[in-house]
Amino acid sequence: MSASLGDFLRGLPDFPENLPDFDVASAPADPAALFRAWLEEAAAAGVRQPHACSLATVGAEGQPSSRMVLLKNIDADGWHFATSRTSRKGTELTANPRAALNFFWADQGRQVRVVGKVVELSAEASAADWRGRPADDGRDNPHWQLYAVLPREIEFWQGRHDRKHIRHIYRPGVQSGPPTPFPEVVSRPFPGPSCPDTGSR
Repeated sequence: MSASLGDFLRGLPDFPENLPDFDVASAPADPAALFRAWLEEAAAAGVRQPHACSLATVGAEGQPSSRMVLLKNIDADGWHFATSRTSRKGTELTANPRAALNFFWADQGRQVRVVGKVVELSAEASAADWRGRPADDGRDNPHWQLYAVLPREIEFWQGRHDRKHIRHIYRPGVQSGPPTPFPEVVSRPFPGPSCPDTGSR
């Protein structure tokens, strides 16, 4: 059964014939600006919920988990998402306030990965986010928490049919550490976790 499943998986369609180009030399210095450009291109192409992303967290015992959430905003506080503090996400973030976000737009052959420390935003901001939800019934939710990822690394990935995929990485300050094994990786520093407001979604 596993062999036939493997054949089925290998036979599934790949990326669309026409993929967007990505010239890293012309990429903006601000990763939030590049993200917004890619997000808007995905939305214009008809991607449903292009602001949806996987959120990966790790609990107190080191067990990882992931689930889908919606990006709420990007501003000087970081990359926003929200959940209940009593949920698994919330309890894991309390135990280990670090996370990774991953956005994937298959029709564009693109993904964006954001990794960093997670902080709780104010009670006022959390309440405003709760009231702004489409299903708001007028009641407050004291457990609802707005979080922000303070990025330590942001990677933009553009798929290519020749498999020479492009990885463009932003890190705060000067890059350090051993050379990357991927010759197509281009790393660029950015001035820390803050970035200009790109507006809410």
